[in-house]
Order: sequence, then C-alpha cells, then structure tokens
Amino acid sequence: MLKKEITYKDYNGTERTESFYFNLSQAELMEMEMSTSGGYAEMVQAIVAAQDAPSIIKIFKDLILKAYGEKSPDGKRFIKSNELSTAFSQTEAYSNLFMELATDADKAAEFVNRIIPADVAAEAAKQGIAPVV
Repeated sequence: MLKKEITYKDYNGTERTESFYFNLSQAELMEMEMSTSGGYAEMVQAIVAAQDAPSIIKIFKDLILKAYGEKSPDGKRFIKSNELSTAFSQTEAYSNLFMELATDADKAAEFVNRIIPADVAAEAAKQGIAPVV
C-alpha cells in the first residue's frame, strides 16, 4: 500500500496537503491480468513499445483510479468504489499525481512498485521483470 502526500490548490484557491492511499491486491492484479486477452502486462508492454500515447494515458488514469481507496479506521479494509474514484478524479490532487506519473518514468515505476503487494514486486524484480508501466 502506498500512502502518498499530495500538495495541491483546491478550487477555492486554498493550498492543501493531504494523504491519499493507493493499493492493488493480488486478487485485483490477477483479475486485471486474466481479464485482458494475452495478459494485462503484455498489453501494456505492447502499448509502450508502440509509443501509443493515447493508450498510455488511459492506462495511467485507469491504474491510478483502480488503486485509489480509503483505509477503514480499524485498518481491516481498503474501501474502493466508483464513487470514491470519481470524487478523487475531480480534484487537483489527482491532476497533480497524474501529471507527475505521466511525465516522469522513474516516479511512474516507483508508484506501480509501491501499489502492488511487496512480495509480488520482489518476485518481479528477482525475475528482472519491469513494472507494467
């Protein structure tokens, strides 16, 4: 799980710094992989290799919003919903994060490695597999 501090100006012009949480579980990763013909990772690698900018942008957006959620106060659940993702996408915090990831490959790779389970990231690194973005 990634806890990311993002500073942004809200639509009233007030500067805010807030914590936002991002996570993809093993089940979510498996669903992403298995629900894409040929596999999600392979699809992303093909898009990146083809330098298909519109598709790359869509992947960034989908990945950020799929990983976004709110931790329950007791820490037992990571709550995600279309409503929460949509609300986050309507903030300048989302815009700032999106621009950071879309313009800095190292930060994008770090983001991906920190939102997936640590054991999955470690196994990928051991096998020399690059992050999916």
